[in-house]
Amino acid sequence: MKTAFVGLGVMGFPMAGHLVKAGHDVTVFNRTAEKATRWVATHGGCSGATIGEACEGAELVALCVGNDDDVRTIAPQVLATMAPGGIIVDHTTTSAVVAREMAVLARESGRWFVDAPVSGGQAGAESGQLTIMAGGDAAAYARAEPVISAYAKAVRRMGEVGTGQLTKMCNQIAIAGVVQGVAEALHFAKRAGLDTDDVLAAISKGAAQSWQMENRWATMSRGGFEFGFAVDWMRKDLGITLDEARTNGARLDVTALVDGYYAEIQSMGGNRWDTSSLVARLERD
Repeated sequence: MKTAFVGLGVMGFPMAGHLVKAGHDVTVFNRTAEKATRWVATHGGCSGATIGEACEGAELVALCVGNDDDVRTIAPQVLATMAPGGIIVDHTTTSAVVAREMAVLARESGRWFVDAPVSGGQAGAESGQLTIMAGGDAAAYARAEPVISAYAKAVRRMGEVGTGQLTKMCNQIAIAGVVQGVAEALHFAKRAGLDTDDVLAAISKGAAQSWQMENRWATMSRGGFEFGFAVDWMRKDLGITLDEARTNGARLDVTALVDGYYAEIQSMGGNRWDTSSLVARLERD
């Protein structure tokens, strides 16, 4: 399929590369042109000097940008030049509100919009093993799914437009609580004088087991926070989630608490630390 990919950050750069490997005709755009040039040198394909040029005639355009405002700015530029009947697949984590707005805009121009946030972090993007939760028209999703599967181990349509973003909010709620629990368990083990490797070996085989424990316990223990999703981005996501909860009446007591803890990490200078840095807050002198 003739595709375009807008946004070559730590996630988008490898995701777009997997599209080339899957045999798609790919043109990319990035605000920093040097990164697009480097992507072409690495993966082949082409780059466009503007969003409109990159998306000219594209049947599917994937977005992987920063936030709601980015999507509101970029989507109209994409719709102006992509193929009639084409599909925008938005991998940005945004509010469900902006997904619904962009779907209306797309339909008015004879195109489709699918919100498709991802989970799996940089490692998942690089290995092509992301999980994608999508919302949108069933027929549009059916056309997009074989393409975006190039960088995913699991893709699921959750319902109409916006449900992908709502599902991603559930994902972030669950992660926030689990990471804080792992951080407190590790902190407690250290204060109790236990060998943290032994504790991991014991409790990771039972009911306490989680992806966060298996993959972050050791790095948390040594104060390494250069893995995965940054605190700034997690706070953005949790802010969107808490806003949605105020609308639908959901009680997110732990999520709100952990969001406050991440604010403390930011005040410690940990904006770009990964989300497992919650333990650093507990270990301050």
